[in-house]
Amino acid sequence: MQISRVKLKHQILLIFLFAIIIFTTMEFFFYFSFYNLTQKRAANYGNTIIEQTRQKIDSVFNDIKVSTSIAVNNKKIQEFTIEDDDYKRDFELGTYVIDLMEYMRSFNSYVNGIVINDKQGRRVSSLANANGDVFFLNQYDEFIYAYKYDSAPFKRGTFTHLLKENKTGKEYFFYITPIIESIGGVHFSQKTGYFSVMVNMEKMQELVENTELTPHSTLYILNSRSEVVASNNANFRNVLFKDILSGDRTSLTNGLKTKINGKDVLVQQIGLEQAEGWSIVSIIPVQELTTDMNAIKNTSIIAGIGIILSLIILGYFFLNNLTRPVMGLVADMRKIGERAMGFRVKVRSTNEVGVLAYAINSMVDKMEEMTRNMFNTQARLYESELSKKQAEFSALQSQINPHFLYNTLNCISSIGLEYGSKEIAQIASCMSKIFRYSIKKDDLVLISEEIQCIKAYMNIISIRYEDKFSMEVNIDEKLLEMKTPKMILQPIVENSVYHGLESMDAGGNLRVSGNIDANGDVCFQVSDTGKGIDKDELEAIKAKLSMEYSERAEISLAGKSIGLSNIHNRIKLLFGEGYGVKIESRMGDGTTVFVKIPYL
Repeated sequence: MQISRVKLKHQILLIFLFAIIIFTTMEFFFYFSFYNLTQKRAANYGNTIIEQTRQKIDSVFNDIKVSTSIAVNNKKIQEFTIEDDDYKRDFELGTYVIDLMEYMRSFNSYVNGIVINDKQGRRVSSLANANGDVFFLNQYDEFIYAYKYDSAPFKRGTFTHLLKENKTGKEYFFYITPIIESIGGVHFSQKTGYFSVMVNMEKMQELVENTELTPHSTLYILNSRSEVVASNNANFRNVLFKDILSGDRTSLTNGLKTKINGKDVLVQQIGLEQAEGWSIVSIIPVQELTTDMNAIKNTSIIAGIGIILSLIILGYFFLNNLTRPVMGLVADMRKIGERAMGFRVKVRSTNEVGVLAYAINSMVDKMEEMTRNMFNTQARLYESELSKKQAEFSALQSQINPHFLYNTLNCISSIGLEYGSKEIAQIASCMSKIFRYSIKKDDLVLISEEIQCIKAYMNIISIRYEDKFSMEVNIDEKLLEMKTPKMILQPIVENSVYHGLESMDAGGNLRVSGNIDANGDVCFQVSDTGKGIDKDELEAIKAKLSMEYSERAEISLAGKSIGLSNIHNRIKLLFGEGYGVKIESRMGDGTTVFVKIPYL
């Protein structure tokens, strides 16, 4: 018997029966294979957690190794370890070396302290807290001795095993690497000292404790001696399951099921890439991973039986009522799919299939109408866009060429010199410089360029006010080749002149200074000895500067306090909330504006 000759409703009935048989078989197969699937799920879950933790720890260790490698290859650090002149070593090289270590330690929260020792027994250190005292104990010297003179692993740096301090009982471990002279001196390619980094054990413990495991799971970080460096279970900090960890590595990586204290657990171990011999071990109770799955298993069995019964009872009653109208609907939809314009679906019944036929006809009507409207709309949009482009082109053509403006200023400067009017020549030349600088397309410029703009502006002010007050610029030379947002100091200097010094009868001083603060950021100060700002107005300005960005932007758009707010908004948008503008003032004593940007 050919299936194609069987009536459609009988074919559908056969499909229903076949589906029921397949579904029942799958339910049995699911029931017997569920246990294995849950075990695989547990292994995948544990592997995912341990892999995430490994990546975090490897990232921390890699940061320490990279920053240490940069430090030991630094020319001045190498000179520091071989320099015999104590004065040069302490004052010329020592300051730089300490600053470098302080920066390295402050940059990485996982570094508690750094010590550099040379072969002559001299040392210099940068310590975060009292834990650094361990560097100066005989116990540390004895501990580190083996690493200093073990040439094989020490050539490339290594993470040590645990050092337990006798007095306090605290545990430490370090990353130690040699300093090899590579600057071409008499000690070329020789070991001139070693670089020790104390790793922050508390941060390592926090990293493990913040790992999301099941309620009674335990996560360990083990060093090359299988010592517990960190664990999220204080009760098992010193418990090492050596009989388990001595098993097959492949089984441990994929998940080894065993019993601990009579409970089924899944033990997994994975090695760290950045620390040879180190590993992460997770111990997860199997019950905690499969408890939620048991409810799913029981529910699926009940649902499966219910679905089978529903298919048997309801299938037959709906076959006859659905087959004929559905087949007709399919035939009509094929004609519509062939883009038979004007053709509509025939309504063969009044049930849901009939409603669907009405909806399809309505949809086709709307689609044809939308198509017509779309073509009309696209034509109008094209004409509108073309008109807009033509208007923009005309506006661009009417704009003044910036080169024409500063070339004109240069021309005025030349005429002033020719007729002996040095003031006109100087003002025109300075204005040309300021204008040329202000229209630069770069958002970030050299600090030296910003200072040249300020000096040009000061030159104009000096001529205008006939040297009524003194002005000076004192910028650390280290800052001149760094970057700054364009035009952040000139508006502040202009405020100091017109709001602070202009109203004074005589005298007064304007000073612009810049340096690097203790955090390594660039700080500018614009100070004047003008009349100052009264307390209420000063508080209003500070309140505006402390507003959220959206509020500051609304004030700037409204034209209120545009100068300082605009500069403050630009810096915040570029570098974040840690930077910006501050102002301090007192009536009769003058005003100081502070500008802080990052070291670029």
